[in-house]
Amino acid sequence: MKWTFLAVAAVLALDLSAVHAQSIDPLQVRGWAAACANCHGTNGVAQAGNESLAGVNKDDLLKKMRDFKTGKKPATIMHQLSKGYSDEQLAALAGYFSAQKK
Repeated sequence: MKWTFLAVAAVLALDLSAVHAQSIDPLQVRGWAAACANCHGTNGVAQAGNESLAGVNKDDLLKKMRDFKTGKKPATIMHQLSKGYSDEQLAALAGYFSAQKK
């Protein structure tokens, strides 16, 4: 009986941790991405003179955003903006922009 209780408790703990680690709501990610439109264009398709994010490799984009956040990559504003996002949020944004058509 004691063993069954411990097994059930372990399964419930794993289920709760999975709920906590669920993916971010895609509508929330789209909302975050909208804030990037001022410089990087709607859906990441920028006007001439700015960098487009649409269709960029996810891993490359995530590395750039993390480098901005840590200060490894110099910037005028991105180093400040990227600090406002968690690593999970940056990964979600990189995934969003990489999935957009160029």
